[in-house]
Amino acid sequence: MTILTISHVTRYTYRQPVAFGEHRIFVRPRESYDQHLLEARLDITPEPAELRWTQDVFGNSLALATFDRRAKELRIDSWIRMKHDPLLTDEVEIEPYARRYPFGYSPDELPDLLRSMERQHNDPERILDHWARAFVKKSSETDTLAMLSAMTNAIRRDFTYLPRAEKGTQSPIETLQKRQGTCRDFAVLMIEACRALGLAAHFVSGYLYNPKGTSGRIGGGSTHAWVRIFLPGSGWVEFDPTNGIVGNAGLIRVAVARDPAQAIPISGTWSGFPSSDLGMAVTVDVTLDDSAQSVSPAIRATAVRK
Repeated sequence: MTILTISHVTRYTYRQPVAFGEHRIFVRPRESYDQHLLEARLDITPEPAELRWTQDVFGNSLALATFDRRAKELRIDSWIRMKHDPLLTDEVEIEPYARRYPFGYSPDELPDLLRSMERQHNDPERILDHWARAFVKKSSETDTLAMLSAMTNAIRRDFTYLPRAEKGTQSPIETLQKRQGTCRDFAVLMIEACRALGLAAHFVSGYLYNPKGTSGRIGGGSTHAWVRIFLPGSGWVEFDPTNGIVGNAGLIRVAVARDPAQAIPISGTWSGFPSSDLGMAVTVDVTLDDSAQSVSPAIRATAVRK
């Protein structure tokens, strides 16, 4: 068991006071068997006229903030203390019928998984299909977990991680052609490849830390993105193609969705002169509790976007 504290601060600054519309905030990790919140605090400046919590269609905890005053800065400060139980690759259990690919989901599961199996991007020349199929053995049986692990590690090995300030994601075809992208680009690529193979896949937004308390993982300092694949026997299993992680070691889920646009950590509107916008700064600090285990702080960095 790992005890973590997570500080996530987002600051929007402006040359002169602006008005704020509703903001949607995904910063509270999901409660589950492997992650449990001990304390949670959300401070917003200026103080919202109303702040209420709800759940979206995927069961993510969503804070909705509305404002009745102008300000030159909007600061959203989330602080979390939580337990996390890492699941390692060799602890992933798969039902016998699904251990070899291809396999079919059971009739009881299939109706609820269908929307997560639908392709979201056009591939008229089947570029992505051919790339995904390269991980399926032609002369022998294909081990399902080994196939997905190979895909995860191939993206980690063959693609270059490049932070990008712009919103949105590249298309999977664009990522394949450029051989570079952000964590969310790599997640979208793997999701679409898995859906091309008939598997159910989700996009995940959350936090990254190193269980060993050392540096070396890519994507810290801001929110991180990865993939969940539904495997009978273990259910939704994490795969992080940016770092080559299989299992949830070092991955804290906050929002899970079919599409990245449904899991944006913080989104909202403001009104004022366009020239007023001075940009956004994000700081994420994930610290392991030394009183619970003998490891040092994991990842701390600052990302600034203008």
